[in-house]
Amino acid sequence: MAEALEVRQVSLRFGGVKALTDVAFTVEQGELFSIIGPNGAGKTSMLNCISGRYRPTEGQVLFQGRDITHATPNARPKLGIGRTFQNLALFHHMSVLDNILVGRHHLMRNNFLTGSLYWLPGVRGEELAHRRRVEEIIDFLDLQPYRKTVAGTLSYGLRKRVELARAMALEPKLILLDEPMAGMNLEEKEDMARYIVDLNEEFGMTVVMIEHDMGVVMDISHRVMVLDFGRRIALGHPEAVLADPHVRRAYLGEEDEEAADEAPAPIRAVS
Repeated sequence: MAEALEVRQVSLRFGGVKALTDVAFTVEQGELFSIIGPNGAGKTSMLNCISGRYRPTEGQVLFQGRDITHATPNARPKLGIGRTFQNLALFHHMSVLDNILVGRHHLMRNNFLTGSLYWLPGVRGEELAHRRRVEEIIDFLDLQPYRKTVAGTLSYGLRKRVELARAMALEPKLILLDEPMAGMNLEEKEDMARYIVDLNEEFGMTVVMIEHDMGVVMDISHRVMVLDFGRRIALGHPEAVLADPHVRRAYLGEEDEEAADEAPAPIRAVS
């Protein structure tokens, strides 16, 4: 299977602080790939390197075989990369519909001058086509009752769904999801997990997701990578990764077997 994303020995430093050190991995086309690890492990830093928000100190990022290490953040949606953020980045004063339409901006062919002349056939046709596509996304994510609601008045879980809708509106080949289920209740998490699986299976989007809920990660991921202190410590199928003693020690707080024999310690809950 073709590789959608390749990260080659990426390191990221902020002065004397090493956020990432020699991280390398590939994501196959059509894969649902999760990145996990303790808080401060470098997960969001890695997504920022892929999306262009950060430029790696060393290493390369390749998307569909093309080196995008030095591409600007604005250029990456045009290449087919979309993302959501750990902290919501919606336009809170705008409606749900308008927030999603913002995601179509880079796909619009008319310029400022022709776009202002709505009565021109080409302009009107393009506008209607984009609105139809947005309505399809609204239907897919069950946002019909909220399409004209001001985004800032919605519950946290619904705002997360709107942000996913806006990322979908980009029509990305690769979508980066930074903790899409953070702060949600069980029902909201189940709905979001279903949407992400459908994104991957029905829309054919390659997904790279950061998520702390191990139940979700185990249920829906094809492969999992674990970061700890900015380094990759495990990569593979979810069951194998969770059974890795290095992962259990770093992520779940377990001691190694020798120490455990002397003084057993309970598994620490993951935040």
